[in-house]
Amino acid sequence: MAFSDSPVLENSHTRLEPLSLAHRDGLARAVAVDDLWRTWVTTVPSPDEMEAEIARRIARQRSGEIASWAVIDRATDAPVGMTTYLHLTAQHRRLEIGSTWLGREAQGTGINTAAKLLLLTRAFEDLGCHAVEFRTHWHNHQSRAAIARLGAKQDGVLRSHMVWKDGTLRDTVVFSIIATEWPTVRASLTARLDGGR
Repeated sequence: MAFSDSPVLENSHTRLEPLSLAHRDGLARAVAVDDLWRTWVTTVPSPDEMEAEIARRIARQRSGEIASWAVIDRATDAPVGMTTYLHLTAQHRRLEIGSTWLGREAQGTGINTAAKLLLLTRAFEDLGCHAVEFRTHWHNHQSRAAIARLGAKQDGVLRSHMVWKDGTLRDTVVFSIIATEWPTVRASLTARLDGGR
């Protein structure tokens, strides 16, 4: 089982499918709501860029660099976002979950929690990861809060880490969950999806 594989993963809230050009129109509709792609603290393709972004991710997956999925809302069977395993380091049993976005209508619905539960379960239980990392823009407070709610702990901040799309310097906040924390994180995420029980 390769880190760069992207099998179908599903639970009662969401389904993660290997990203393909068949998802283009649905994903373009998802980003069109409230012009999500204009959000400056994250990188989201515009409707016109969607096909090229899907093709780019597919090419990177074929070369073994990433594993990429379309996020499907089980209630509507519509694609509502993308998510990816990045920085695949099978030798050290590490990877990053990132390049994730959800359309505005899917945010706050539990789909993100459900998708992260699927991705973390695969990483820790199928791939035997020692650690799973998350990275986000310092100024993306919504993303930072969502990552912390997953149970990830902040490892640090990479200052002036990247030249951002508008020419500013991005400070990158790094979080992780390690294997010994996974049982507690899994229980917490499962309880959230079950309504707090």
